Amino acid sequence: MTVTSVDPYREIVFDKDGDGPRGQAGALADLARRGCTDLVLFSHGWNNSPSVASGLFSRFFAPFPRVAAPGARLGYAGLVWPSMMFSDEPVPDYAALAATVPGRAAVVARLAELIGEEPAEEAAFTEFAALLRDLADIGPQAPAEGPAPGPAEGRAEGPAAVAAPAFLLGDPLTVYGMFADAAWEAAGVPPGAREAEPLLGGDRVKRLWKGAKEALRQATYYTMKRRAGVVGERGLGPLLGELARTAPALRVHLVGHSFGARLVAHALRGLPAGARTVKSVTLLQGAFSHYAFAARLPHEPGRGGALRDLQRRVDGPLVACHSHRDTALRVFYPLASRLARDDESLLGRDDPRWWAIGYDGVQAVPGTAALTLGAALRDGLPATGCVSVDTAPVVSEHSDICHEELARLVARAGRFG
Repeated sequence: MTVTSVDPYREIVFDKDGDGPRGQAGALADLARRGCTDLVLFSHGWNNSPSVASGLFSRFFAPFPRVAAPGARLGYAGLVWPSMMFSDEPVPDYAALAATVPGRAAVVARLAELIGEEPAEEAAFTEFAALLRDLADIGPQAPAEGPAPGPAEGRAEGPAAVAAPAFLLGDPLTVYGMFADAAWEAAGVPPGAREAEPLLGGDRVKRLWKGAKEALRQATYYTMKRRAGVVGERGLGPLLGELARTAPALRVHLVGHSFGARLVAHALRGLPAGARTVKSVTLLQGAFSHYAFAARLPHEPGRGGALRDLQRRVDGPLVACHSHRDTALRVFYPLASRLARDDESLLGRDDPRWWAIGYDGVQAVPGTAALTLGAALRDGLPATGCVSVDTAPVVSEHSDICHEELARLVARAGRFG
């Protein structure tokens, strides 16, 4: 990978289990020995190709030399992890899928074959469901997250303890039919305009395979969501702890986009309690629950979010950038979150329990500041705690994050602007 817009630049790499090459913390500590005062470490989200990630890093970092204060000497790092695109594209990217789930090439090939052929036999849907469970690395008897009031991040568990989504264990014909209905709903097609065909014949089969395709995307979503937490907690968190020991004066600023935001947030779980070198965290269109940092869930006060109170491990502000113009978080994230809990609650709901932190910011954390982008850039940010910044004036969709205004916001959060 090559990033030419900034220097000095380092690349950090983790596999799906959070393991990486030896010496990565030393490479970052070397930045301090070269005179860097601040390290901006950025994790991509739903990108699979290293070249795509490299281009994103180069574009995102480009404005930083212009926005940094004269006394700040910045170093940069891009974090690369095996992720995958979660989108509303009509045809899944099977090559990317196979590349990001090692050892499952035959499973991916058979999934692609079934979707391409669209067989009408019920046994084909049963086989497809079994393949999805294999892809997501869960057994047929895995415990499902049953009907519950809150989203998956409403549990104070480690990322590896995420239970199997109910849709992967439910009746395939029922689940895929509901997925197809959800796709119609997301497209704004009223129920009266949808045809009602016999269960296994004619267009009904196409409808079920349309739902099966969506189930495949949701299964990869579940896999990548879990993986981002694992990489953050088991990979980046300990690396930052080692960096704090070897270069204690280097001020670290974590930035993540989409699932990369989930990754850097979960790094706080793996960060040693005494380490105080993380000076800011900026979450760009974060694809995880807006209740993640809550000590108590509004709908279930006996439980807290999966990252409850971990903003206190940041020696500075934790900034959640959000935009109501983000269709991926407005439509598809709530759909996936609802299905991960209770497939009876799929349709006809607009419940804020399922919303993402990148859609409306941090919720249920007392004292959270809510700012417009203009106010944050003009007046600055609180010195500590959670901050929600409405970036809709510049963020028009999920991946629209390469703006000088956002670089300035990161600089404001890190006190190096």
